[in-house]
Amino acid sequence: MRLVSNFYESNTFVIEKGGEVLIVDAGVEIEKVANVVGNKKVVGIFLSHGHFDHVAYFEEYEKKFHAKVYASEYIKEYLGDCKKNYSTDFVDFKMDIKDFSNFELLGGSGVLHLGNFDVEYEQLGGHSKSDMCFLVDGELFVGDVIISRGIGRTDLYGGDKNEMIKSLKILGKMDYKIMHCGHGEDYPKSAQDKVVATYLRFLQR
Repeated sequence: MRLVSNFYESNTFVIEKGGEVLIVDAGVEIEKVANVVGNKKVVGIFLSHGHFDHVAYFEEYEKKFHAKVYASEYIKEYLGDCKKNYSTDFVDFKMDIKDFSNFELLGGSGVLHLGNFDVEYEQLGGHSKSDMCFLVDGELFVGDVIISRGIGRTDLYGGDKNEMIKSLKILGKMDYKIMHCGHGEDYPKSAQDKVVATYLRFLQR
């Protein structure tokens, strides 16, 4: 299920399987998420990247659902610096996280087996150094590397045009049914393959 933040218009996803739940991103208010989760067990909280509009409530999720956080190994650099996570651009608040003991930091690519879920992960880049995508049962979660029918900004801290090109090439080769982005609606692979091809041509011209 896709939930949308009241303040940041960012997406958080709640995925249920056999009475267990995965949460992808943490920009939606805890009350909304808790209403959907109900009494189900949360087996993992996944962060697609370290920008504040996607991580704002992750500490509340941790406490409420007693679940570990999974994210790129570069997430520490972002969550530990309010200028890099842009928290002061959204609210009068500085996110400066020091304790990562409840995190499992990921790099490269691999598969996690969590309860009823197999989660494939892949380190990306282009929008931020901390970009990751997660594939669960044919559904691909890409954060802000792709946003609806476009791509994420590459001019923010850690963004990089060449890394975006690499990420788009990876996404273009991935086998999935539905793509879920950090903002906006969900789209099938047939639609997003066209987005990938279009922006690869644009970035490589």
